[in-house]
Amino acid sequence: MLPLRRFLGLCQHRRFGPSLFPREPQTLRWLEMLRVHDAVQDGASHREIAGALFGEARVDSDWNGNSDSLRSRVRRLARDARAMAAGGYRNLLRRR
Repeated sequence: MLPLRRFLGLCQHRRFGPSLFPREPQTLRWLEMLRVHDAVQDGASHREIAGALFGEARVDSDWNGNSDSLRSRVRRLARDARAMAAGGYRNLLRRR
């Protein structure tokens, strides 16, 4: 039914309706991973990467705080970005 609704939407409105093409839930994480991969390749430190992703004010207040959640998040993004660049991106194509 979804393909038919998409086709009807295209015929009626001459464009695809965004509600008929929902965004992949992981899209924002994949974008962050891409940014992290590029930054690591350019020689940026994890702290510099955190500043670019989450803002310098948050990094200044949280980087050396009681919780290492910000550091851990950047480490996980860097790890996952390396895995994606090493061939993990192929799994995205096999998902459907």
